[in-house]
This record gives sequence, structure tokens and C-alpha cells, in this order.
Amino acid sequence: MKKVYKLIDLDCANCAAKMENGIKELPEVEDCTVSFLTQKMTIKAPDGTDMDALMEKVVKLCKKVEPDCQIVL
Repeated sequence: MKKVYKLIDLDCANCAAKMENGIKELPEVEDCTVSFLTQKMTIKAPDGTDMDALMEKVVKLCKKVEPDCQIVL
């Protein structure tokens, strides 16, 4: 399953890379890309994954890296 989310107020490419690397380390994530230029995040997870629970972890992780960034779910 692949989901794309819009990001608001992602301020730098370095923060995007930190977010992407952190999300890729989550056990239920197969792949992730965070694009500073397009302000979008793509997350790929196995079918049947509880995306709501996964996104809670992703939001928490992203807030540590970029407190002002919002993920439009």
C-alpha cells in the first residue's frame, strides 16, 4: 500500500532527509521518500498495515525533526 501526504512548512532539505531516514527505520515501513521541493511524503507499507497507527508514529517522529511541519492526512 502506498500513500502520499502533503507537507506544510517543511523548511529545509536537510530536515526532509532526516525525516525520511527516521521513517524508513520504522519496522512497518517498506520505503519512504520526503521531498522538500514538492513538499510531499510518500510512504509504502505492506497491505493490511494499520495506517492510522503508523501515521501517529510518523507525525511524532517528524515533530522531533521539524516542529512546525504539518502532515496533511
